[in-house]
Amino acid sequence: MLIWIGFLVLVAALLALDLGVFNKDAHTISAKEAFRWTGVWVSFSLLFSIFIYFAYENHWVHENGAPYSGQKAVITYLTGYLVEQSLSIDNIFVIAVIFAYFRIPQKYQHRVLFWGIIGAVLFRGIMIVIGAALLHRFSWVTYIFGGILLYTAYRMLRQGSHDEEVEVDKNPLVALAKRFFPVTDRFHDQKFFVKVGGVTAATPLFIALLVVETTDVLFAFDSIPAIFAITTDPFLVFTSNIFAILGLRSLYFVLASMLDKFQYLRYSLVVILAFVGIKMFLVHYIDLPEWLSLAVIALSLAGGILPSLPEVLRQRREEAKNSIREVQTEKAE
Repeated sequence: MLIWIGFLVLVAALLALDLGVFNKDAHTISAKEAFRWTGVWVSFSLLFSIFIYFAYENHWVHENGAPYSGQKAVITYLTGYLVEQSLSIDNIFVIAVIFAYFRIPQKYQHRVLFWGIIGAVLFRGIMIVIGAALLHRFSWVTYIFGGILLYTAYRMLRQGSHDEEVEVDKNPLVALAKRFFPVTDRFHDQKFFVKVGGVTAATPLFIALLVVETTDVLFAFDSIPAIFAITTDPFLVFTSNIFAILGLRSLYFVLASMLDKFQYLRYSLVVILAFVGIKMFLVHYIDLPEWLSLAVIALSLAGGILPSLPEVLRQRREEAKNSIREVQTEKAE
């Protein structure tokens, strides 16, 4: 229990530092700042694998004997983390669509994502507990999870990974919120609620938060079965999932504007989902080594990113040059 409590305290401290200290004031996240924070979160995730090694090697998590050696636990943790990060790419695109739909100013987007992440941590924690209990009690649940993943891969291949539409009016949480609170027609800084004529009213920022939260719930039904295809160890499932979620905000500001330029990336996600789905169907018959799962997922991502990278970098350089020209023109005028 101390290990679990310690991890939750660590997550709470990191989130408190993020919003309460480093991002206390609303501001537009620049690409440089987003890259820096992405590096920070990835570094934290990788450094945590050192703790994973000693925790499993010395039986700190499982007092009656860890199911994995320290080395095997680290490979499993990194594989789960990579799976969750790759699946969150689709989530990033949908969040970008939501922000565009509500016309959320860039300087307020971080706040929506921050509280969205907290909701995602709580909900995914509940789903992981339920999923682990089901798999422990009913082994045939693995086939259901595998079927979900294979169907998701098929749907993604047929429709494309970025064809989701944001139907705000059909969102049940949004409809419920409007029953209890009037909604203002404009933003009030980064507030979710304001007093209007003595009545508490929700702002469009709060409605956007509700849509982000419910969207993450839908994506969790794909990502949670995927992580259980890698391991059923609750601590490895939870920690790899949470670290992937914590880095989602900074990754959003890095990738949101250029996701559509990675034209082969959706095929990588199809391969990853299909692989982990098939692995769940074979889990009772074939014991695939952890390093093989890590290699397949890493190669799949590389195969989707690398072919598009030269063109993406070229476009980024052109955008930078155009920005410099615009600044020089304004100064000249």
